[in-house]
Amino acid sequence: MKNVKRKKGFWKSLSDLIVYTVLILISLAVLYPIVYTIAGAFSPGEDIGSITVIPFRNGVTLDHFKDLFSDTQYGLWFKNSFIIAASTSILTVIVATLSAYVFSRFRFSAKKPLLMSFMVLETFPSFLGMIALYVIVLKMGGYNELWGLILIYVAASLPYNTWMLKSYIDTVPLSLDEAAKIDGASNIRIFSQVVFPLAKPMVIFLGITSFTAPWMDFIFPKFLLRTPDKMTVAIGLYNMISDKKDQFTLFASGALIVAIPFMIFFMITQKMLITSIAGAAVKE
Repeated sequence: MKNVKRKKGFWKSLSDLIVYTVLILISLAVLYPIVYTIAGAFSPGEDIGSITVIPFRNGVTLDHFKDLFSDTQYGLWFKNSFIIAASTSILTVIVATLSAYVFSRFRFSAKKPLLMSFMVLETFPSFLGMIALYVIVLKMGGYNELWGLILIYVAASLPYNTWMLKSYIDTVPLSLDEAAKIDGASNIRIFSQVVFPLAKPMVIFLGITSFTAPWMDFIFPKFLLRTPDKMTVAIGLYNMISDKKDQFTLFASGALIVAIPFMIFFMITQKMLITSIAGAAVKE
């Protein structure tokens, strides 16, 4: 009996050792690139060859952060990225919420065809229509303009977000709308005071995801923005390590600054995000 228990204890200890070893190796594989980037932001030198395998072996410097704001237009790039992300989040919440309310509460002849078209549009990646988007934005005068990029982000996210919000609003009892109508409330008042507060968890989730999606997007800004004063952070950082440039330490410092506000934003909204996802999963 004792031998059986010893064997079980041995195999359990061995399995625990294997699991912990695998988890440690995965953690190192994930954390080392982050540590390497942080070390690059504070390491002396300019190119990637100046960074040693052991982080911070050659000392620490803050010159890259000074050069980032004095020798580049990083502050302008950061402002452009924030304007695009914030505007996309606000407009997506407004348009998607209103359209989801209309599809959920009203009946009209084109309702099913429009919903089916939303579903079909979601099956195709957005970059497949880049040529068409380019022509449309060019004709509208939005080429090399921030508002043109915001328009594309909002339009591209509407089909999925409308479906998601409609599914959630469908769970709100119609009896609440009918009670409000008996009291003389208009459709706008029912939406703002009855439906919207109950759909708030999903709206918060939508606002957060709509902000983070375009924050560091590269494809569409590279496709539509051309002049340096319209660049976003993603394009500016990319140019530091392309076009025969090897400014990796400057790139690392810029990437670190982008990550810090994003981490702070995530830490502040983490509880709200988890609560919103949990609330969105509850159906009556």
